Amino acid sequence: MLISIFQKQLGFSTFTIIMDSRHFVFTVAFLAFFMQAVVEASSWWSLAMNPLLIPEAYIIGAQPLCSQLAGLSQGQKKLCQLYQDHMQYIGEGAKTGIKECQYQFRNRRWNCSTVDNSSVFGRTAFTYAISAAGVVNAVSRACREGELSSCGCSRAARPKDLPRDWLWGGCGDNLNYGYRFSKEFVDAREREKTYQKGSHESARLLMNLHNNEAGRRAVSDLAHVSCKCHGVSGSCSLKTCWLQLADFRKVGDALKEKYDSATIMKLNPRGKLVQVNNKFNAPTSNDLIYIDQSPDYCVSNESTGSLGTTGRLCNKTSEGMDGCELMCCGRGYDQYKAQVVERCHCKFHWCCYVKCKRCTKIVDQFVCK
Repeated sequence: MLISIFQKQLGFSTFTIIMDSRHFVFTVAFLAFFMQAVVEASSWWSLAMNPLLIPEAYIIGAQPLCSQLAGLSQGQKKLCQLYQDHMQYIGEGAKTGIKECQYQFRNRRWNCSTVDNSSVFGRTAFTYAISAAGVVNAVSRACREGELSSCGCSRAARPKDLPRDWLWGGCGDNLNYGYRFSKEFVDAREREKTYQKGSHESARLLMNLHNNEAGRRAVSDLAHVSCKCHGVSGSCSLKTCWLQLADFRKVGDALKEKYDSATIMKLNPRGKLVQVNNKFNAPTSNDLIYIDQSPDYCVSNESTGSLGTTGRLCNKTSEGMDGCELMCCGRGYDQYKAQVVERCHCKFHWCCYVKCKRCTKIVDQFVCK
């Protein structure tokens, strides 16, 4: 999984890079560091990579397991003990959030290659929001699928604008339960902390809680009514409708848009977050906020969670952030030949599948120095 995410993150297809042994060793070392950075996240996000997240591991009275899971706060460990069957889906939600973060920032200097809550820069706004959204998504759908003992299909009220002769039922995603459980579990870590009023740490805590809520609201706002037709020969004389969550890519797109317009905040004398620039509209609960400017992420810096851009693929012809000039921070780039295997000569066969051949070609790859 990590390797496939890494390949997608750096823009690889299935290929063999033709390079000397020195550059091969560097690439392997970079991959190992990348994997370690993701796995060793010092928060509940590490559940995304935890090998214990299988249903059989969560048996009655397995409190020691919950106490040994890395990254959980005391409150989260208690919730783990009470809702052991939920933990697998919290892990899936975290993994979904990390994967979406890597997709959304795939062409940026910071490509979500480290998910570490020690960083308090602007990128943190997105990671907190997308991970909270991932938990809502995973738990809501697990309820619908009957995987959790404490919830089932959605009990959402019938929409007022639904035509009277359409049935409201089916088994919808339990958004209400997923939202409430995500809020309880994800926010527990922040709510347990106590900092001196007016301190930078207290500002960070408020920021994290705000962005967690923004992530949950993104899932809620994008949920929609889905319907299925019934009737003779598909006449659709009757419809059954239910509540369905949007594809998570839409949630990621929405939060990425919020991230690009995020508001910088500061603490006022009363210990509350207020925007630095009053010329703009105040952020709502749906918007993302941050308290410090992001670094440029050009070089490796453990204190900011930056792996740098050395070794990253870049696009020689692009003038955007994925272009070699910006991605490599002016250090230049190396050019390699790569053997790429792709699907080609695809044909549709009745009925109903597509059959493709596999073609090999040599392409140029550009890698930041």
